[in-house]
Amino acid sequence: MVKALLVLLLLLAAPFLQAQTGENVLLVVNRQDPLSRQIAEYYAPRRAVPAANICTLSTAPVEEISWKIYQEQIEQPVADCLTKAGLREKVLYIVTTAGVPLKVAGSAGSLAEAEQSSVDSELTLLYGKLKGAKFERKGALVNPFFGKRDVPFRHPQFPIYLVTRLAAYNWTDVKAMIDRSLAARNRGRVFLDLRSPDNDEGNNWLRDAATLLPRDRVSIDESIYVLYNMKEVIGYASWGSNDKNRKKRWLGFEWLPGAIATEYVSTNMRTLKQPPDSWTYSTSWSDAGQLWADSPQGLSADLIHEGATGASGNVYEPFVVGCARPDYVLPAYLEGRNLAESFYLGLQFLSWQGVVLGDPLCSLGKP
Repeated sequence: MVKALLVLLLLLAAPFLQAQTGENVLLVVNRQDPLSRQIAEYYAPRRAVPAANICTLSTAPVEEISWKIYQEQIEQPVADCLTKAGLREKVLYIVTTAGVPLKVAGSAGSLAEAEQSSVDSELTLLYGKLKGAKFERKGALVNPFFGKRDVPFRHPQFPIYLVTRLAAYNWTDVKAMIDRSLAARNRGRVFLDLRSPDNDEGNNWLRDAATLLPRDRVSIDESIYVLYNMKEVIGYASWGSNDKNRKKRWLGFEWLPGAIATEYVSTNMRTLKQPPDSWTYSTSWSDAGQLWADSPQGLSADLIHEGATGASGNVYEPFVVGCARPDYVLPAYLEGRNLAESFYLGLQFLSWQGVVLGDPLCSLGKP
């Protein structure tokens, strides 16, 4: 009886355990971009990604593309890879690489109307499309995995792919990100930095995160001061450049291998082109000298450059409710969920603006 019960429990846990391997990853490579190929060649053997799970497409390595190019040169080739190799069900995570276009141009607007989107967020819908589902182009779609804290991610219960991106400013940063993911361990502290004056919605999610994390592993700051130079950082969430008290671009953190970060910043994944070290944030959108890629706001790739292993961001305006929520992301990650599942637990919308930088299989393991 005990043996039979053990077997049943192992069978029930099997989808979750299997999700931790390279066999559940589809690695998307742009043959037109040398960095994309270099990343794939380095990552695939380290995560034992089978050759059949490497999807090579050919498209111009530009950051912004049209819907036509997205459908013809990215979505359809990825769909073909999944179908021809019989991977539609087995693959849970799609990993794009630097050099695969980042965002799809379209009209701006509300959650119900905007047609702008990140390439990665659109690719999450491909599982449903391969099953015959139809989606309107305009507006955001509710993520069926959002907030499902205690449920393993698996198909067909959750009819989406979780898409992350192995990308940063350069090869050195991406290689370091991969190496850190392989060295991740469950140690260190989470730092939560609220914005003053108070913002009920975003700040309350930070407060909720603090209550859900182990008390001895979280520090929360509600003052006007900004957290700099913190040690042994395994998790971080803040308002980033949207905190008027944030005067420095670089946090000066000691990031531990496996550390992840999320900030409430509208366009922090608008580009992966590296600004000069002298560039810093500004509150002025009218001073062209303070803009980088048409914005004065912070950049998610700065967090990777400084030593984080994973980070979320947005290619266009997501609104605060469309940012990755720390009260779901950080507790899940410290409890042993992998990077992809942790971030997508906290992303309320798909077919929207979100991008997750990092190795989807990165995990701290159980505490």
